[in-house]
Amino acid sequence: MSKYTNDIKEVTALRQAQGSKWEAINPEYAARMRAQNKFKTGLDIAKYTAKIMREDMANYDADSAQYTQSLGCWHGFIGQQKLIAIKKHLGSTKRRYLYLSGWMVAALRSEFGPLPDQSMHEKTSVASLIEELYTFLRQADARELGGLFRQLDAARAADDQKTAAEIQAKIDNHETHVVPIIADIDAGFGNEEATYLLAKKMIEAGACCIQIENQVSDEKQCGHQDGKVTVPHSDFLAKIQAVRYAFLELGVEDGVIVARTDSLGAGLTKQIAVTNTPGDLGDQYNSFLDAEEVSPADMKNGDVVLNRNGKLLRPKRLASGLFQFKQGSGEDRVVLDCITSLQNGADLLWIETEKPHVGQIASMVNKIRATVPDAKLVYNNSPSFNWTLNFRQQVFDAMTEAGQDVSSYERAKLMDERYDSTELAKLADEKIQSFQRDAAREAGIFHHLITLPTYHTAALSTDNLAKGYFGEQGMLAYVEGVQRKEIRQGIACVKHQNMAGSDMGDDHKEYFSGDAALKASGKDNTMNQF
Repeated sequence: MSKYTNDIKEVTALRQAQGSKWEAINPEYAARMRAQNKFKTGLDIAKYTAKIMREDMANYDADSAQYTQSLGCWHGFIGQQKLIAIKKHLGSTKRRYLYLSGWMVAALRSEFGPLPDQSMHEKTSVASLIEELYTFLRQADARELGGLFRQLDAARAADDQKTAAEIQAKIDNHETHVVPIIADIDAGFGNEEATYLLAKKMIEAGACCIQIENQVSDEKQCGHQDGKVTVPHSDFLAKIQAVRYAFLELGVEDGVIVARTDSLGAGLTKQIAVTNTPGDLGDQYNSFLDAEEVSPADMKNGDVVLNRNGKLLRPKRLASGLFQFKQGSGEDRVVLDCITSLQNGADLLWIETEKPHVGQIASMVNKIRATVPDAKLVYNNSPSFNWTLNFRQQVFDAMTEAGQDVSSYERAKLMDERYDSTELAKLADEKIQSFQRDAAREAGIFHHLITLPTYHTAALSTDNLAKGYFGEQGMLAYVEGVQRKEIRQGIACVKHQNMAGSDMGDDHKEYFSGDAALKASGKDNTMNQF
């Protein structure tokens, strides 16, 4: 017996127990409303999606071709449309998530207006966006099921039992639009207690996976900008534990933590780590400091000095008070960060890189896996990279190494359109197309995401529309460039009233008022033109 059928029977029994005062209640309508509201709380969602992520991680361990993907979101509608598109084009949401980007929250959701990715936005906006995303995804479920219910009623009215059975099967086996969200908590927005409190709010809103980075919270920078400052491992691990306790307190035992290291591009630290014994984690962190040997006579007022094996070392300190790491130590620091994080409660890694290069990522992952064999990454397929130029240069370098003639190319100018039809450009595009598959297989990347895709698509599509509409094309710019494409590509939003819930409202009015219901979807509704 399906849940839908069982709910009808359950409400029927309740109605009978209540007698005549529930006479107007239709058990099937109540069952439909239950089906359209599968998840009652954010914690229901967090538990459900955490289980999905854990299963996907296990499947990836068995077969690297089973990697997962997501696109970044800054509004519930954007997330909803992504999942509707995924179901329409690919038939299933399996292994497809959403990413909540701290960058986009800062740039697009702060009450201060657009802000850089420096944790200056209201931290409550992060949890609020998670709740908003799941509100829209749940509405997508309700809308899709509502359409099936109307089809079911029509088939029954026509006494078409075969079609009615097919539609009922779709209802019984409906796949939800609710998927895991990997949610960016930045550097925790404060100390470990602040991290714990915000993590709780995010989990209560539905987050099953929280990504946290090892930068100093009040010095936080975007991963692709300069001036990044990392914290000693003990500080970062305390925040990982804070997030884990938040998951456990709320009963989400499968909650996933992504530990992000920015050490590859971070040359600074705000503090020297506490160390108790030679070779401990604090001592390892300090060993990367750029320091010079000094004698007591060399020491100046305010100097900070380390004692290492009987030698006095003075770390280089900038005018800002920050300490500098040795040049070229980034990869070794990344490896230590990752191993330490996985050994202390993190589930997945995020290595922020300066370019998309499978070999570079694999080099670090192989070192990590020598200690933690099942290490897996979440990787930022960032719009901050010039993908075209990077991959054309990678192909150029490979051709050069192979002794091929590259005299017709200028390496620094390979972005130029004049190279678009060349063999080099074709090879580069093939490498871009296979990048996620290759990196999943060779570099341990379990999850690929694009942080800011709709920030850029919104700008591009708006630019094209504005150019035509305010220019010579006038209304044709919208009709040809937007509406006609919506109709021919079957974009549900062409019926924007339906997408906003108008038909669901009509259904409810009929449930509540019967024949007296005043509906919006009659013959004069212009949506009937589509």
